[in-house]
Amino acid sequence: TRLRGVRLLRRRSDPGPEAATDGVQQPVEPPDPRRPAGKGRPTPRRREAQRRRTGPVAPPPKTRREAYKRMREQSAERRAGMREGMRTGDERFLLPRDQGPERRLVRDVVDSRRNAGSLFLFVAVIYFAGLFVRDVRFQAIAVSLWVAVLAMLILDSVVIGVRIRRLTRERFPDSKESMSRLVLYGVTRATMIRRWRAPKPQVKQGDRI
Repeated sequence: TRLRGVRLLRRRSDPGPEAATDGVQQPVEPPDPRRPAGKGRPTPRRREAQRRRTGPVAPPPKTRREAYKRMREQSAERRAGMREGMRTGDERFLLPRDQGPERRLVRDVVDSRRNAGSLFLFVAVIYFAGLFVRDVRFQAIAVSLWVAVLAMLILDSVVIGVRIRRLTRERFPDSKESMSRLVLYGVTRATMIRRWRAPKPQVKQGDRI
C-alpha cells in the first residue's frame, strides 16, 4: 500500500509534456516558400495613387493675381505643346490643310528631293531689287535669273505633280482627296525653304519614299 501511494505521488508531481511547454515561447516555423505571400503593405488610397502618377497637386491660388498668373502659364504650356506638335507632324495638332495620310505622303515626296522652287524666294528678292537699281546690266541679270527660275519651277512642278499622282493612286486607291489640291499642296510646299517648312520635314533628302 505504501509503495502504491509513493508511485501515485510521483505520477502527480511529474509534469507532463503540456506542463513542460507551459510559459515557454514556442519557436516559429519558417514560412513555406511555395505559399504565395501577400503584398506586405496596405493598399494605397485612390488619392495617393493618383498623386504618385501625376506628381504632387499644386495648392489652390490664394489671390486673383496668382490665379491669373497660373492660367497664363498653363495657356503658354498648351500653346508650346501645340506648336511642337505642329512642327513634328503630330496629327492631333495639325491644321486641317495638313491632316490626313495623303497630305503626309505629299510632304514626304517634296521633302525627300531637291526642288527648284526653293530658289524662288532668293531670285524674287534679286528681281525686285533690280527694279529699283538703275544699272542696266544688273537689271538684265535679274530678269534672266527670274525667267530661268520660272522655267525650272514649272518643269519641277510638273515632275512633282506626276510623282504625287502616281504614289497617291498606288498607296491610297480609295482616297477621296482631290488630286489637284494635293498637287497644289505639294508645289506650294516645294517653293518654301526647307528649314521654314511646317510641319517639319520627317524625311531626309535622298530618302526613298
